[in-house]
Amino acid sequence: MRQRFVTAQWIPYRIETVFAFFANPNNLLLLMPDAMRMRIDELEVAPAPPNPTIASSQTGQQEIAAGAGTQMKISFQPVSYLPMRVSWVARITEFVWYSHFCDEQVRGPFAFFRHRHAMRPEIQQGREGTQLTDEVEFALPFGILGHLGDKAAQRQMQQMFAIRQKRLPAILEAKVRQGY
Repeated sequence: MRQRFVTAQWIPYRIETVFAFFANPNNLLLLMPDAMRMRIDELEVAPAPPNPTIASSQTGQQEIAAGAGTQMKISFQPVSYLPMRVSWVARITEFVWYSHFCDEQVRGPFAFFRHRHAMRPEIQQGREGTQLTDEVEFALPFGILGHLGDKAAQRQMQQMFAIRQKRLPAILEAKVRQGY
């Protein structure tokens, strides 16, 4: 049985900055809990479609943007005190500049996993920013037995995204100072 997890966050940065940050798979490691010891083991980047803005060329920096077809193998420790690592292969299946992108598990710990990263510009209290919404649809393996772990999986996702939401503003601030 598939489960759904949704979380949202408004951040006071322009959508061009936020989208460029999330479209670069190397930034994933900055957002993950340290205890997971996540690493990217393999990365095959399929280019994103042409960027509809010229923002990246104005700074003279060319950022990686992982388009549909990009595949990444990551590994992590699901339990910090156990030396066991879990491998996960994900592929980007959709990519629309300044709107959303989706990644889906090809091989990994879930029976099904799809993560949609949606972004839209939004002004709050007169300040320009970006509304970031994450929608995760997942199913644990082992049928009905796996279904017993749904609440634990939801709790772990809540904790992971809470860490990300706490870190993201400071990370983006540092990136902007570097001319991102």
